[in-house]
Amino acid sequence: MPTRPLVIRYEDDLQLFPGLWHKAGAVLTLAVALGYPWLASERWLTVGNLGLVAIVGAAALMVLTGFAGQVSLGHAAFLALGAYTVAVLGNKWGWPFWLALPLAGAVSACVGVVIGAFALRLRGLYLAIVTLGLVFLTQHVLLAYPEVTNGLSGTSVPMYWWFRGDVGSAASVGDTWQLGPVVLGFERKLYFLFLPLAAGTVWLTKNVQRSNSGRAMMAVRDQDLAAEVLGVSTTQARLQAFGVSSFLAGIAGAMFAFQQQYITVEPPFDLNLSIQFIAMIVLGGVGSVFGAVSGALAFTFLSPLAESVGHALPLIQQLTSAQQATVLLSVVVVLVLVLEPMGLFGVWLRIRRYFQAWPFRY
Repeated sequence: MPTRPLVIRYEDDLQLFPGLWHKAGAVLTLAVALGYPWLASERWLTVGNLGLVAIVGAAALMVLTGFAGQVSLGHAAFLALGAYTVAVLGNKWGWPFWLALPLAGAVSACVGVVIGAFALRLRGLYLAIVTLGLVFLTQHVLLAYPEVTNGLSGTSVPMYWWFRGDVGSAASVGDTWQLGPVVLGFERKLYFLFLPLAAGTVWLTKNVQRSNSGRAMMAVRDQDLAAEVLGVSTTQARLQAFGVSSFLAGIAGAMFAFQQQYITVEPPFDLNLSIQFIAMIVLGGVGSVFGAVSGALAFTFLSPLAESVGHALPLIQQLTSAQQATVLLSVVVVLVLVLEPMGLFGVWLRIRRYFQAWPFRY
């Protein structure tokens, strides 16, 4: 199914916003994103921050699964590594968040490249089993060194503007700022810090998709033998996919740790978290950046809504609110797979084509 008009020039193919409607959509998205923290309540502002974290994590998984076709159940392991990296750097040495954040991505990327090297000859279910083992191995390692990670009891995640040894506790991001009539609490400041990270991740993922490396990943995904015949290095493409995906997953894990301020190994960094991110990209549409963003936002914002209406529905009203949300979201994902395999991206294509062809129907 074509998703854009035919282009005959490389300049047109490389444009991020090729048409007027794309530019208008970008402006509208920017306006909504900047206005959201001033209009949303404290609860929905927290949900918005989790949505930004989910965008980064879903985009990371989209690179590996959507672009390169490597099915991974170990996404939670990379998020855990990023989360505990910033926790250790903040607690032990008092590093600022802007310095700990890229290091968290680098630690996850190193592990991702190593795992990718072992998984080069695996695909499908076998690769999923190997990455699933990574989740349990990461949990064991984090719990085996309680002097570093505090083990089962969990650990706090400080977020400093500068090094703790020089400025002290006053450098914490959690301090409330009063700028005249404007009050900037922790969640609101976190939103404005997370928003450029999510936007930068979307921009990076989109450019990876359009780059030579991204095209090589998709060629390996579609037919690895034919890609090798054409000169594409399948080993390099898969390692690059694992490296980029795990780096972004480490960033997402660090963002999640900063938002939670206190983390434990299990939950949330377990198999359930990996499945949630798979559900996000399936719900949004596998293989597209739009699918990663829309699926992450839909999954994040539908969860509290499902918890709100779950108690009024028969058969599931005896379950806990979290279980009710899981059941309802599972039904939504199944319906999407049955009715629109391309997810929300496919729904968007149908809507766009309807208005482009109006008043005619094809």
